[in-house]
Amino acid sequence: MAKLRAALIGATGLAGQQFIAALRNHPFIELTGLAASPRSAGKSYGDALRTANGMTAWFVSEPLSPEIARMQVVSGDALQAKDYDLVFSAVEADVAKELEPRLARDIPVFSAASAFRYEDDVPLLIPPVNASHAPLVREQQRRRGWKGFIVPSPNCTTTGLAVTLAPLVERFGVKAVLMTSLQAMSGAGRSPGVIGMDILDNVIPYIPKEEHKVEVETKKILGALGAGGSALTPHDLRVSCTCTRVAVMEGHTESVFVSLGTKATVAEVTQAMREWRGAEVARDLPSSPPRWIEVLDDPFRPQPRLDRETHGGMATTVGRVREDGVLENGFKYVLVSHNTKMGAARGSILVAEQLRAQGLLG
Repeated sequence: MAKLRAALIGATGLAGQQFIAALRNHPFIELTGLAASPRSAGKSYGDALRTANGMTAWFVSEPLSPEIARMQVVSGDALQAKDYDLVFSAVEADVAKELEPRLARDIPVFSAASAFRYEDDVPLLIPPVNASHAPLVREQQRRRGWKGFIVPSPNCTTTGLAVTLAPLVERFGVKAVLMTSLQAMSGAGRSPGVIGMDILDNVIPYIPKEEHKVEVETKKILGALGAGGSALTPHDLRVSCTCTRVAVMEGHTESVFVSLGTKATVAEVTQAMREWRGAEVARDLPSSPPRWIEVLDDPFRPQPRLDRETHGGMATTVGRVREDGVLENGFKYVLVSHNTKMGAARGSILVAEQLRAQGLLG
C-alpha cells in the first residue's frame, strides 16, 4: 500500500525538526514536502538550516537524513493541498490562523499551534485519553464545508497533566486540580526563545498565556462528546496553575495536587495509574508506548534528565504519590513529560495514526 504523502509547514524550527525526526521510517506516512518562511524558499533543506556563520542549525538528537537535507523548501503560501494527503503544521499561531484553513479545505491538518484549539467544532486530542472525541471532525467538515479538517495537539504542559488525570477521573472522579509547572527552555522555541542570560541561575515565574491554556484545555480534553457527535461538554473539574520556566533543555516537570471525587489510598491511586491502558484504539499505533504512565517508587524521581525519554519520550513518568491533607480526598504527585515529543511533534503524529485507525484519515 502506498504511503500517505505528508507536507510539513514550519520545517526549519525546533518543532518542525522534531516532526522530521519522528517521521523518519514511518510505516505509512512519508514526508514529501517541506515548507517554511519565504527566506528559506527555493533552498535545499540543508541550506535553509545553515546560518550566516556556517553552522547547520539542526537541534534534535537524531541525525538529519541526507534525503531530507536535499529536499527543496517552498514557502508556506505556495504549498498546494492537491499534492499531499495530509499536512503537519509547526508554525506560530498567527501564521497557522492563515495557512491551516486554506489547506484544511481539502486535506487534514495536524497542528502543534494553538490557533484553533478553542473552537467548538475542533477536537483537542490525546489518543489514550479522549480518542472518542475524534468524530467531531465530521461536524467541523459539515459546518465549514471542508473536505479536510484541523486537529491541533494540546499545549505541551497540558498533555502530561491530562494523561495522569485520565485514570483518576475514570476510577475516582476529580473535583479540582492545582498544578505548578517547571517548564523546559525548549518549550519557548529557538527564536526568540529564552535568552541564556535570563534563564541561567534563575526561574522565570511567568509564561504568557500558558496558565489559561492549561486551565481551558484540560477541561476540554477530559470532557464528553455528545451523542450526536456535534458538541463537546467540558469536564466540570476546577483547574488552577502557575507555570514557570527553568534552566532545563527538555522535559516539563509538574507538581500536581488533586481533589478526588471519592476517598482512596495511595496504593489505589498508584494502581489506577499503573494499570491504565487508555483508549483501545490508541494501544497499538506505531508511535504508542507500551505504557502511557510509568510510576516510580524512588522518592527522588521523576527527574527530567533521567525520565523525559521514557518509552521514546511518549510516556509520562510519575513519582512521589502522596496523600494531601488540605484538599478533600487530596493527593499530590510529581510528573515529567517530554514537551517536544509527546507534547508536540510525536503526539501530533500519534493523533494522525489514531484517526487513520478510526477510518477518519485516508
